[in-house]
Amino acid sequence: MSREPVYATLTALVRAITTAQGLRTTYRGTENIPREGGVVLAVNHTAYLDFMQVGLVARQGKRRVRFMMKKELERNPIVGFLMRHCKAIGVDREAGAQSYQAAVQSLRDGELVCVYPEATISRSFELKRFKSGAARMSLEANVPIVPVAIWGAQRVMTKDIPRAVGRHNFPIHIAVGPPIAPHGTPDQLTAELRTAMDIALNAAQNGYQHPVGARWVPRRLGGTAPTLDEALKIEEAERAARKSRSAD
Repeated sequence: MSREPVYATLTALVRAITTAQGLRTTYRGTENIPREGGVVLAVNHTAYLDFMQVGLVARQGKRRVRFMMKKELERNPIVGFLMRHCKAIGVDREAGAQSYQAAVQSLRDGELVCVYPEATISRSFELKRFKSGAARMSLEANVPIVPVAIWGAQRVMTKDIPRAVGRHNFPIHIAVGPPIAPHGTPDQLTAELRTAMDIALNAAQNGYQHPVGARWVPRRLGGTAPTLDEALKIEEAERAARKSRSAD
């Protein structure tokens, strides 16, 4: 890998943070990350800080990950500096096609690009409905998709649950599935990706202790997290509230 001092410094900072928190990360299937060439890294989304685990799992494959981030974050002097020097891809909601093409070009250039197919954090901690962006990028750039499931990060910082600050020694399980070659239609590839992500998520959850009644545990595993339908209703209410505020 070419030298990227800012990326290397940021990686060292992430490692220091996870060490300070006492996070105990277990990796499975990291050999499935291609060591070279363009790759769409499709990751489930349960926590605000799960991007840190994404960066660390990419390093297990001796790769650097290129994140797709809100373009407006570039206005922040610190975040903007990091985005520029870590080759992040700015996502402009008003110019989505431009952001998409930038991601495709990065893939063609041999980069590993992180995509969250669910788009937003899953309050239920189950897989939500997938957007087709990851599949479309894979097909247009002619690169594989690698499914990644991260489990346990929601215990640190996620929606509707108090943040766990300090040293908490939570285990984090990460499972990486086999690469999926680009083929078929975007809808067909998206469906195949979701099945592969479900398998990876079950692998990440396997062996993890899920206390009965815990808020960060999915309902099907004995927890009290909202179901997918309940979480959808919460999101719809939030969207309605935002729309009402913007209309005032």
